[in-house]
Amino acid sequence: MTDAALLALVDGTLWPGTAFGARGQSTGEVVFNTSMTGYQEILTDPSYCRQIVVMTAPHIGNTGVNAEDDESDRVHVAGFAVRRASLSVSSWRATGSLDDYLRQRGIVGIAGLDTRALVRHLRDRGAMHGALVSDGTSDAAALELARDAVDINTLDLVGEVTCRAPYAWEERAESAWYPMWPAAMSARVDAEPQRSNGASPSLEAGSADAPHAVVYDFGVKRNTLRLLAAHGCRVTVVPARTPAAVALEMAPDGVLLSNGPGDPARLGGLVANVRDLIGRVPVFGICLGHQLIGHALGGTTYKLKFGHRGGNQPVKGPRGVVEISSHNHGFAVAAEGLPAGVEVTHVNLNDGCVEGLAWPAREVFSVQYHPEAAPGPHDADPLFEAFMGAMRRR
Repeated sequence: MTDAALLALVDGTLWPGTAFGARGQSTGEVVFNTSMTGYQEILTDPSYCRQIVVMTAPHIGNTGVNAEDDESDRVHVAGFAVRRASLSVSSWRATGSLDDYLRQRGIVGIAGLDTRALVRHLRDRGAMHGALVSDGTSDAAALELARDAVDINTLDLVGEVTCRAPYAWEERAESAWYPMWPAAMSARVDAEPQRSNGASPSLEAGSADAPHAVVYDFGVKRNTLRLLAAHGCRVTVVPARTPAAVALEMAPDGVLLSNGPGDPARLGGLVANVRDLIGRVPVFGICLGHQLIGHALGGTTYKLKFGHRGGNQPVKGPRGVVEISSHNHGFAVAAEGLPAGVEVTHVNLNDGCVEGLAWPAREVFSVQYHPEAAPGPHDADPLFEAFMGAMRRR
């Protein structure tokens, strides 16, 4: 088997490198992520469904992989591209190497790329589709694969990543990772017995008098669920296309609309469902959930040139407070066309795009970025307490 690998882009450019992970062929939208760490969480984030992710940090794989850092039940990226894949693993938490992890899951990787040049190319030309090959495919054949690849933005990616049936979630985030939590909250989280392994078949999980959140799974990350549980919430996760009436029959004190992949403008059925939820209970949207809320309120979305992906995006929120935040999105809500009463609460300081909305009269608010981080900074964790406050007032 050859050790050569190639990333071919639809614009005709070829990026040679060395194979790691699984050997084979894969196609997808080529995007880049500027996070310094957290590659395992990135690989398993459902929002990256069918995308080939290029990491800008030069060394990837140093800390290996482990059983705790997956953000879903499988790897969702179509391929993984790095400057240098570490051959050694150095972390007390590691149970294996990144190379073996990708091999076992059939994910094609490429190392040895000039990722600085590739990222500059994507910034200048925009995110585009490509083919990643490591099975001896010729340059010409790889380029043909890239040009024949289906446009992932036309697919029902939410349908690929959502859960198939409702379930309760009980696992909590560990206080050791959140030193900013109030002492009383950390003490409560540490004192309560930790549940088994997160998802439970029971729908009776959690304290009966705790606020009950129904989470729409458009591609939800586990850390969103862990943080809801840590903040004292009883959590029920439902499939993406659960009718609003069915969710409301579960007597939620609030509804959270999760992150997820794909073009929100193609999700008219989900938008109609969100419209039916707004005004009935407090609604909190994250990433794709935020975009769906934008559409439900009468707004529109547009595709960004190369998107925001990384853990270092500055966002200015209410009262001028700036948060460094974790992002993973290729679409954004347009500020124009939103109805009276809807506030733009957060803006991105790099490009000015809308990063948050609120309609206080209808108890709905949303952010474009990822307050659960994983990976990323924890500046936005108070948004979960804001959601809890809305549910408690309810």
